[in-house]
Amino acid sequence: MLSIHDMPGHLIRRLHQISTSVFADRVAEAGHDITPVQFAALATIEANPGIDQATLAGLIAYDRVTIGGVVDRLEAKRLLERAVSPRDRRARVLELTPEGKALMAVLRPVVVALQDDILPGMTTKEKTEFLRLLAKTAAAGNSLSRAPLSLPE
Repeated sequence: MLSIHDMPGHLIRRLHQISTSVFADRVAEAGHDITPVQFAALATIEANPGIDQATLAGLIAYDRVTIGGVVDRLEAKRLLERAVSPRDRRARVLELTPEGKALMAVLRPVVVALQDDILPGMTTKEKTEFLRLLAKTAAAGNSLSRAPLSLPE
């Protein structure tokens, strides 16, 4: 009988728990309260100023309905602003506020530094290969997701 400790789904869930815990601890140590999804949203908006919520959801592979709550929380923290799109009055475009830009300048090095702590016990070569395989597997399974990654064409 196959043990759950040999099942990819269980191990992926467990690694996600570790990753989220390390992220939360390091970001809290830096004096901030930002989740990994909120960081992904801020980083993506910073790299794509003026994107709409639907595009943001696609770029971070997050459910289009749920992304609204993420954006609401970031807006309440005064880290981003929403405005009516000049191209489509139904859409809202997103921009980082000065506070959001300042937070990203502080958090980016923290998040970069914690990446090695997410994969303890691996050599640099093993981490590189593991990340390659993760990216390959995620790309191959993208269409199976309820929130598929959608990169701009």
